[in-house]
Amino acid sequence: MPKRSLRTTFVLPVLSLWRREVVRFVRQRSRLVGALATPIVFWVLIGSGLRNSFRLTGAEATGESMDYLEYAFPGTMAMIVLFTAIFATISIIEDRREGFLQAVIAAPVRRSAIVCGKVLGSATLAVVQALLFLLLAPLTGVPLTVGSFAAVLGVLVIVAIGLSALGFLIAWPMDSTQGFHAIMNLVLLPMWMLSGAFFPASGASNWLAWIMAINPLTYGVAALRQAVYLDAGGGAGAALPSFQMALTVSVGFAVLMVALSAKVVSSKG
Repeated sequence: MPKRSLRTTFVLPVLSLWRREVVRFVRQRSRLVGALATPIVFWVLIGSGLRNSFRLTGAEATGESMDYLEYAFPGTMAMIVLFTAIFATISIIEDRREGFLQAVIAAPVRRSAIVCGKVLGSATLAVVQALLFLLLAPLTGVPLTVGSFAAVLGVLVIVAIGLSALGFLIAWPMDSTQGFHAIMNLVLLPMWMLSGAFFPASGASNWLAWIMAINPLTYGVAALRQAVYLDAGGGAGAALPSFQMALTVSVGFAVLMVALSAKVVSSKG
């Protein structure tokens, strides 16, 4: 048999699966509401309720006076990415039930193409929705320049790939959406809450601070926070890992999740 080219076995399958994820999202408007509106409502309600309490400890927590809605803004972007990754990777379970996934696995394509197509599709949707939320930045007093926008975009892509690949890794061996939601409630939401998105590590107890330090999403949120304030000369908050360190950990986490997903697909497809 003739040897198939890289374009046939990898590039085209990746593009096809990526396009399928985007088209499916456009046709399912409820996913937009769930992934974008829910974090915004959470941000407004919780932020409005805690903003006065947060101001009392703002100087200690962030190194300067900061409104809670402003503090929680980068974390809410991370939440949007997380919700999008959750909704998008549920489609893996649905595709297996419908027989589509088995057809893709049986096709003469590289297994890594399945991972890349699904992950890139999910990450694209996550980044677009997070950027829509980013348009609200001027309303909260968050400074936004061309430079900071570009930095936020780059960090969002990295975080979105990492979380989408993590969602893929969790969803791949499952055959129940209920089981996936259970894992989401047990692992993914606490992962977000203990990332510095909801409260700073400086205000947490010692054991929570240790969990936050080893949580990879902590570094993604820290990178987002510093990217937002890239040209502001401050405001990102004290006691954060450096931007270089946060970016390195986030890239490493994304690469690791994609590699593990590819390995799982190749061994258990």
